[in-house]
Amino acid sequence: MTTARDIVIGRVRDALALAPAGETPVPRAYRTGRTLPDEERLALFTDRLLDYKAQVHPCTADRTAEVIAEVLRERGAERIGVPPGLDTGWLAAYEGEVRQDSADIPAPRLDDLDGVVTASAVSCAETGTIFLDGSPDQGRRALSLVPDLHVCVVDLSAVEVGVPEAVARLVPERPTTLISGPSATSDIELERVEGVHGPRTLAVVIRTDV
Repeated sequence: MTTARDIVIGRVRDALALAPAGETPVPRAYRTGRTLPDEERLALFTDRLLDYKAQVHPCTADRTAEVIAEVLRERGAERIGVPPGLDTGWLAAYEGEVRQDSADIPAPRLDDLDGVVTASAVSCAETGTIFLDGSPDQGRRALSLVPDLHVCVVDLSAVEVGVPEAVARLVPERPTTLISGPSATSDIELERVEGVHGPRTLAVVIRTDV
């Protein structure tokens, strides 16, 4: 008896048999090497983040802990999760409970957290996109998806102008998550609903002198 799976796989094999042999060259003539002065790059990145309804908190590196604590306090976050490699100094001013994440913790348990604090790998000013690559200071994907609040620390030196420039700084072998504002979707009547597929609130702490 032929199953639907057999039919689908058969069609894939037929298509592959008809495909031309060898690799098809892919044009790579992207615009690259674009730069902007720090102030302009920060302004562009901030504009895009605000357009996505993210919160933006620029600060100098020596105020990182203070600003993070302020954000968490304003949101009433009493229990937060952090990836194992996060700089502990960033939480020196926070008075709540800090739980270090690990792969042994089931994803549903992360819903007990009021928020999460992570670092980031690189960002794109033109699209307002933050890239997480699973490094020890960013953690696994579930950690930044399940809690309702994500406080993400971005260094201005890691903010590139465009997507090609940002992607060039990534390690291809690492798992990459792209964040463009808090999680949001629209229903059939185009009513915006936030927090459906991830954090309802994204607070971006931009360290302007790093």
